[in-house]
Amino acid sequence: MKTVFVYGTLKAGFPFHPLALSEAQFLGTVQTAQAYPLMIAADFFGPMMLDRPGEGLVVHGELYAVKHDQLPVLDRLEDLGASGSFRTTLQVEPEGGGLRQEAIGYMKDESWLKPLHSGYLSDYQDRRFIPPWNR
Repeated sequence: MKTVFVYGTLKAGFPFHPLALSEAQFLGTVQTAQAYPLMIAADFFGPMMLDRPGEGLVVHGELYAVKHDQLPVLDRLEDLGASGSFRTTLQVEPEGGGLRQEAIGYMKDESWLKPLHSGYLSDYQDRRFIPPWNR
């Protein structure tokens, strides 16, 4: 099992959740232990988090335990392998503080930020995202 932090379209109630995490074990709502830049960008209004710890805001999201065979599905939905799209590890903690733990997080680089539709966000709730099947 791997622990995965999701902050955008993979969260419950968003388009990618039923495709990848409906069978995963929900571990709770969490926040990043450090600030990160989270913004809405690209023609499809996607949430993009950059791997720049200490910049931006503390990001709120959900934590899941996923089986190893679920990771390729998550990777595909997060465009892993495309230039500037990758996964890394980060520290998360329960909202309001508590015991920190390491989790996988999906990140983008600056090349994904064109056009940019928001400033820094702490909690992604935007509903403008256009899933691939509607583009």
